[in-house]
Amino acid sequence: MGNVSIIMLIRSSPQLHTPMYLFLCHLAFVDIGESSTVTPVMLTGFLKTGTSISVAGCTAQLCSMVKFGTAECFLLAAMAYDRYVAICSPLLYSTHMSPRTYILLVGMSYLGGCVNAWTFTGCLLSLSFCGPNQVDHFFCDFSPLLKISCSDISIIEIIPSVSSGSIIVVTVFVISVSYICILITILKMHSAEGRHKAFSTCTSHLTAVTLYYGTITFIYVMPKSSYSTDQNKVVSVFYTVVIPMLNPFIYSLRNRDVKEALRKAIVRLHS
Repeated sequence: MGNVSIIMLIRSSPQLHTPMYLFLCHLAFVDIGESSTVTPVMLTGFLKTGTSISVAGCTAQLCSMVKFGTAECFLLAAMAYDRYVAICSPLLYSTHMSPRTYILLVGMSYLGGCVNAWTFTGCLLSLSFCGPNQVDHFFCDFSPLLKISCSDISIIEIIPSVSSGSIIVVTVFVISVSYICILITILKMHSAEGRHKAFSTCTSHLTAVTLYYGTITFIYVMPKSSYSTDQNKVVSVFYTVVIPMLNPFIYSLRNRDVKEALRKAIVRLHS
């Protein structure tokens, strides 16, 4: 509901039609895609004892999750670049973040999501499955599918890891370099008010990045033996349901422009 409200608010408020908020609009759309992929299966599990997904359903869910999750990584990197240009080169902002650049960055984010999803799907479709074709989880991941496969997975398990790992390294690199440059620029500012304003524009994005990449690291980087399946389910809820729900609040509660646009929208509704 919060993400839908963010999209409607940005679309109906001309003052928010800037790259920063249009990126946020697409981030909200991606969050809706992520949570709607997992939430129905999770709610079904609450109503019934135990949750399992068929191999076909698992493949479809994983493809959707990878597509939206990868797109979110690229969008967070694009938003970091947007903040870098706005703070480090404010006079050139309209040139470096032109409508053409914005469309290119958004298009590349969705294209990257589709390509990574096709990589996972292609690998899964090449596998044969024997035995119980059910996965004991509401959030389908790649490794549980490999465990119930009777095919040779020596190559198959490497390809998606290389693809996703490359995307995470590239996006984290872009975000890190952007914020290092932003920090250097802020420290050079003489005005305390200017430093505070620059920091406040980055706080929401940094919070979202920390939550998202922190959870991804826990799920995909930490050794699987260090936590149980039940713990993995709890983290999966946080990653696929809670974070998409929190993002609208993270980006709106400390943002004057969004709060002002919301106030005007409420006034229009009651007038």
